[in-house]
Amino acid sequence: MAALGLGVVLLVGGCSQQHYRTQADRDIYRILNRKEQALFGHTNAFTIDTPYSQRDPKDVRWEQLFGESKGGQGRRLLPLDEALKLAVAHNRQYQLRKETLYLSALTLTGEQREFNKLPFASVNAGVAREADGDGRVDGGGSLGFTQLLQAGGTISATLANDMLRYFTGNSGRSVTTVMSLNFTQPLLRGSGADVVAEALRQAERDVIYDLRSFALFQQTFATDIVTTYYRLLQRKDAVRNAWNNYEKLRKTRELLEAQSQAERRAKFEVDQARQQELQGKTAYIGSVVLYQTALDQFKITLNLPLGVDLALDDSTLENLRQSGLLPVDTNEEAAFAAAVERKMDILNEIDRFEDSKRKIVVAANRLKGNVTLVSGVSLGNDAANYANFDVSQYRANAGLQLDLPFERMLQRNAYRATLITFERTLRSLGLTLDTARDSVRQGIRNLEQLQQNYIIQTNALELANRRVAVSDMLLQAGRAQTRDQLEAQTAQLLAQNAVTQVLVDYLTARLRFLVDVGALRIDGAQWWLQPQPLPAPVMPIRRQKNDPGDQAVAPPDKVFGN
Repeated sequence: MAALGLGVVLLVGGCSQQHYRTQADRDIYRILNRKEQALFGHTNAFTIDTPYSQRDPKDVRWEQLFGESKGGQGRRLLPLDEALKLAVAHNRQYQLRKETLYLSALTLTGEQREFNKLPFASVNAGVAREADGDGRVDGGGSLGFTQLLQAGGTISATLANDMLRYFTGNSGRSVTTVMSLNFTQPLLRGSGADVVAEALRQAERDVIYDLRSFALFQQTFATDIVTTYYRLLQRKDAVRNAWNNYEKLRKTRELLEAQSQAERRAKFEVDQARQQELQGKTAYIGSVVLYQTALDQFKITLNLPLGVDLALDDSTLENLRQSGLLPVDTNEEAAFAAAVERKMDILNEIDRFEDSKRKIVVAANRLKGNVTLVSGVSLGNDAANYANFDVSQYRANAGLQLDLPFERMLQRNAYRATLITFERTLRSLGLTLDTARDSVRQGIRNLEQLQQNYIIQTNALELANRRVAVSDMLLQAGRAQTRDQLEAQTAQLLAQNAVTQVLVDYLTARLRFLVDVGALRIDGAQWWLQPQPLPAPVMPIRRQKNDPGDQAVAPPDKVFGN
């Protein structure tokens, strides 16, 4: 009895909070690593710890966030690969998705617990005084375990100890100890692993779904960071182009002023040039503001202080120019088949459709009546000699309990709801497949369009450069109209920006297409510029030629199918 009391005291005292936290982390990370290995054939370093995780919440003040937002001093060069690492480590949305995955596995441990041996122990003690002056100490305790079996049965084992000790009028004592083992097994409703273990099975599958969703999120997140970085470089390029254009306009205006003073130009041509110069200056200032605003938004994405003076690596854009447009050698049929086989959200939707079928079986089982087998055996000691057990003096029982299904409205409603949910899930799966096919079709169209646009804009830039060069010479000689020179410079600026934009647009469309067909791999150096494995096309791919004049354009009747 004393040992039982000491054990209970230790259990009531419990372990430290840190112990429970460490224990939970160990279990969750083990579950995620095991399932990730089974799903993808590899594991990732996964933790939800942040710089605040090991600190007492009482010591964390909001003023600290205000101080961190000020940022440090000095200029910081941030290459794209470093930006990706920063985003993974500090982005708020990324952290939220990791915590969601952690909580899903945490829910699974709760469902697994239901089928474990669950120990219990209790002790009670009290003092009582009766009217005749006698007093006594009552006490007792019990310990044991219960376990739910996946077939629906329940096993429980208990060791109970009751003690009565008189301390006035009688010094005797009475102690009774009982050991018991009980077993119940439903035979109709609530029997069978398909029904009893459904909550555990669903929790297991939910972890799988969340692992897939997180893997898809990692792909889209990495793609977003890469494309955002390139959009910023595109804005930097636009700023430089706007500055160069402004400088050219300023020099053109100075040249025309000199020619006007020499009476070789009319005054209105100088005014034209000055007006265009002011517009170029306004455009340059606007492009600077747009770049700075976009850069601040990128700092927020990376969870960097806005006060950090961030510099992007211009060689990243130059590498893209050298790589050009990486081909996407596939077609609609092959790409859609790959998406159905590989894309994580489609796989989840297919599996959820299968889940809805199981839910119907479980709900139908709850409509049944129930017959439960109840059995048990117990063994008690002699109250006069509480240390002595006679195994021949056991008590055993067995029987059946019948629960007739007279009233089943709630169960009926739940069953009907599962049938409706099944049809909803069926429609949702159909919509998911249609949306996936549409994304593949649209992705291929976008890529083909951007390939043509790139060829067109590259040729347009070459023409614009030649126009500017010729008009410069003619203007110096006083043989060109001012308007021709200004139009040529405007066309050059637009073409420069258009070529950079279509390069970045194609990169963005290609990465999104790879995500849509489940083919994106986000490992390796500069993975965004590397060829990615794609399903072989059903039909040969027709390559575009570099001369836009050689590209046939379908007339409207052919486009509309008339």
